[in-house]
Amino acid sequence: MATGTTMAMQFFVLRVASNKEDRVREALMRKVKIEGLEAVVGRILVPTERVRSIKDGKRRDTDRKLYPGYVFIELELDKNGTIPEKVWFMIKETEGVGDFIGSNGKPTPMSPRDQSKMLEEAEKADDEVSLKTEYKKGDKIKVTNGAFQNFEGEVEEIIPDKGMVRIITTIFGRPTPLELEYWQIEKM
Repeated sequence: MATGTTMAMQFFVLRVASNKEDRVREALMRKVKIEGLEAVVGRILVPTERVRSIKDGKRRDTDRKLYPGYVFIELELDKNGTIPEKVWFMIKETEGVGDFIGSNGKPTPMSPRDQSKMLEEAEKADDEVSLKTEYKKGDKIKVTNGAFQNFEGEVEEIIPDKGMVRIITTIFGRPTPLELEYWQIEKM
């Protein structure tokens, strides 16, 4: 940057081919390095969240894209408020890139509120795993495994950090709470 003042970078949203988000991100990062555009192109993000699912008693952690079909790219605009031409063409000529999100065909930067929400989600610690469960409070279930096999009940509470569900079942004619793992029950 030759001039003394630099404008703050702003995030723009790129529409990309579905399931090609990571490939587009890698290609853009490579092109930015090759063309020496690090001064005007900042972070390129595909926000994901870690999702844990339990199937057949096996625990699986996977990354799920928070915004499928979109890549977020941080750019510094020219003095006239437009995306530098070299950057524009570098992005547009990248395989898998559709278009910028914006109004009247003009790329519009994300609002500060949307930007901070997206960054907060993107930078969430990887150890914060959200548990994917198909159960919710009030579901009628049957216990399929363990000491209470074949008992029926109702989901009272989901306990995601433990991977458990608290159910209410009837034992000796009285409502009894039980904490079971997700894979030990099934919907009725």
